Amino acid sequence: MTLPFHTLDTTLFARAQALLDEEWLSHDSDLAPVLPTVLARNVGQDWHKAGTFRHHLVGVARALTLWQQPRDIRLLGLLHSVYGNAFVDLVKFDPASERARLQALVGESAEHLVYLFCTMSRTQFVQRVLDGALETDGSLVLEKNGQPQRLTPSEVAAFLVVSMADTIEQWFSWQDDIFSRFPQVQQRPQATHWAASLWPGPMRPSARMLHQISRLADALQHPGLKGLLPLPPVFDTCRRSLSAADEAAAASLYWSVIQQDMPLLDLDVATALLEQAVRHNPWVGEPQMVLAQLYLSAGRQAEAQAAAESALQCFSAWGCSWDKRVAWDAWVAWTRILLQSAQTGRWPERLDKLNNVALAPGF
Repeated sequence: MTLPFHTLDTTLFARAQALLDEEWLSHDSDLAPVLPTVLARNVGQDWHKAGTFRHHLVGVARALTLWQQPRDIRLLGLLHSVYGNAFVDLVKFDPASERARLQALVGESAEHLVYLFCTMSRTQFVQRVLDGALETDGSLVLEKNGQPQRLTPSEVAAFLVVSMADTIEQWFSWQDDIFSRFPQVQQRPQATHWAASLWPGPMRPSARMLHQISRLADALQHPGLKGLLPLPPVFDTCRRSLSAADEAAAASLYWSVIQQDMPLLDLDVATALLEQAVRHNPWVGEPQMVLAQLYLSAGRQAEAQAAAESALQCFSAWGCSWDKRVAWDAWVAWTRILLQSAQTGRWPERLDKLNNVALAPGF
């Protein structure tokens, strides 16, 4: 059965390359003027899920930049939790006294989105979108303090795109456990479930949230929302979906290979498991990247090239990693090594030589 590999979009990859440099944000004319003020609030020292709060804010802004979102949406990504929210107690600007300061920094329209995103019920927002509650014109009615609150179609589109980037940037198995079944969170006593609480846990990729992200992406196809914002280049530009069953199966198959839960002397079982993982979930790069390395080890250069190019396409589409054990730019870097090796037909035959591989000029 043919594997659902993707063709590498060189234009998209070029956009991703520009964001691999850690200094990309300081060169961004929209975001750079805001960065010093944000950093002055110690966001680089606050814990946040798989890193620091700075890592998270910058990662969300990077994905939105890669997705070619307009200025106000990208600023919302960079500032999306600075007034605090129901999920985190990280209040970096006091919404009661500092709204005018943030307005002066980013403009009224961007600050309005930040304030609304921080103060509305995001749990309710996600749940209502998943329930298909969008109005005919694309607006959405929520409740705030017992009163109806209507989000305009433009606000709904903005919050959908930012929620997609926000979720993929931070979610991994630790949150699968402690935030079980979000947005209908199961409340479990911490002391009883102490093993699930141990951060960061095994750092498996999430086995449930990519399905939810695909449903948020699908909502952007609503007639009242289409054309309001550029569609993120994930899930075939938000035209395809990922079932919960396929996501769970793919994550399990992938992790069984990572944990080496199969015969270790031959490649056939691990290769078959990864191929099946890709069939279940062709939208993330990590399983395809590992598969490319197995193909190289087996001397299957053409298949390795196809898998590496497809993995690179997935990484370029997301701007964030699915497997949080290493950062997005590291996954991209190793995938480029694999692609180079497949194209040149050179792959180390000795383990110690893997330590020496490097990207040649032109690759």
